[in-house]
Amino acid sequence: MLNGKAFKFGDSISTDHIIPGRYAHLRSNLPELAKHVMEDADPDFAKKVQKGDFIVGGINFGLGSSREHAPLVIKMAGVKAILAKSVARIFFRNAINLGLPVLVCDTDKINNGDTLKIDMKAGTIKNLTNGNTLTFSPIPEAMLKILDEGGLLPYIKKYGRFKRD
Repeated sequence: MLNGKAFKFGDSISTDHIIPGRYAHLRSNLPELAKHVMEDADPDFAKKVQKGDFIVGGINFGLGSSREHAPLVIKMAGVKAILAKSVARIFFRNAINLGLPVLVCDTDKINNGDTLKIDMKAGTIKNLTNGNTLTFSPIPEAMLKILDEGGLLPYIKKYGRFKRD
C-alpha cells in the first residue's frame, strides 16, 4: 500500500519541466539536481513534496527527451508513484527500470492536495479526501517484480538475470 498527498499538474509535462535544461550541469550531482525537480511546473515543489507523495498529471506526462535523470530525481525527491492519463513510452520504461511506479488512470477526480491510498496489487486508488475509488491499468507481473526490488538493476543483482514468467 502506498499513501501520500497528490501534487497535481496539467497535460504535457515534459522532461524539461521535470528537470530544466539550465541545470544540465548538475547531472553528475543528482542530490543537487533533485532540489530543482518540477521547478518549471511548480517553483516550490521540491520544498513541499514529502516522502511518499504522488505526482498526478494529465495526458502525455514525461514527453520530450529520454533523460533517465527525470524519473530518477522524482524518485529521489520522495515521490512514490506518478499517476497520469497517459505517459510518454520512454519515460514510462525509464521510471519502471528505476523502480518508480507509473500508473495510467483517469486523474480528473484527483485534486491538488488530496490524500491517496494506492493498492498496487488490486489496481485501485482510494481518494481519502473525496471518497472516490479509481482503477488503473494493471501493471504486468514482471514489472511489479522489478518495482518490488527497487528497479531493474537491483532485480538483476538479486536474480542474476531477467526472468519472464
